[in-house]
Amino acid sequence: MSEFQSEKRLVRDYYEALDTANYAEITDVLLKFTAKDYAWRAFHPFGLMTDIEAISDTFWRPFRRSIQHLQRRMDVFFAGNNFIDDGESVWVCSMGHLMGLFDKAWLGIQPTNKIILLRYAEFHKIENGKIAETAFYFDIPHLMIQAGYKPFKNPTGKHLVQPGPATHDGLLFEDAPQKDSQKTMDAMHAMISDLGTWQLGLPLEEELKRTWHNDMLWWGPAGIGSSYTIERYAKQHSGPFRAAMSDRSSTGHIARIAEGHYSGFFGWPNFTAKPTGGFMGLPPSNKSCEFRVIDIYRREGNKLKENWVFIDLLHFFKQLNVDILNNLENSKK
Repeated sequence: MSEFQSEKRLVRDYYEALDTANYAEITDVLLKFTAKDYAWRAFHPFGLMTDIEAISDTFWRPFRRSIQHLQRRMDVFFAGNNFIDDGESVWVCSMGHLMGLFDKAWLGIQPTNKIILLRYAEFHKIENGKIAETAFYFDIPHLMIQAGYKPFKNPTGKHLVQPGPATHDGLLFEDAPQKDSQKTMDAMHAMISDLGTWQLGLPLEEELKRTWHNDMLWWGPAGIGSSYTIERYAKQHSGPFRAAMSDRSSTGHIARIAEGHYSGFFGWPNFTAKPTGGFMGLPPSNKSCEFRVIDIYRREGNKLKENWVFIDLLHFFKQLNVDILNNLENSKK
């Protein structure tokens, strides 16, 4: 059994300190838990940042000023050695929602004075008792929809406030057996191998059945939406996405980990592709666009059963000269 207790404890202590800190204490919390050469990656409009004061002043303080009485509702928590660097680094993954009262505008999004959820997934690289890197990916369009906006005109799946694992066993505060972790890594790798080529020569549904359960759940980002069963996933996302994209690059992950029945990865970007067939109502384009993605998986048996997906669609649209956050009035229902 691999042991990740110290790394898990560090992240849990960090969350407790950050989530309970008052406005003036946030920077000190970040300084306490992070390394001197800390790197923080986040979805548009934030990007890659390395200065703690800037991270605090640009994201955390404005967010906490707007979303009052913050509560972290975590659904998945696990750790693992990074496959990408042959296990040299340890990463801790967390996924769930940040919940609070939306009492002041944030990023120009007008407050509701009601409960709201920011869907998030996060990877932390732990080195020498500090957080050395963070990938913090969050679904801003998901929050916008709750606040009465319609950021995307042509969703392909169903928008939902997304639940955690059906098995309710995603919080791996205790370390899982290595044999289970390896099975999950193997299942994820088989899927990545199929997905990374798009050229198996099989009908899409037959390809998916190689690595997914028939009653799979694909919890996609707001704007694309969620799909249930291989048939509907193929029709509502995978098929339309493949038809829209060409010249897909190889997969470029920064971290890929698995523990127990859970696994995940992220990249910066994960891949590039050209939306030559048009996508989500956008006209066709020959521009090569980045896709920043976090994927979290739950394995059941030898196949994947659930997948939570975070895609920086605001960044994708902006690459095609559509700046959704700077055109909020046109996003109101």
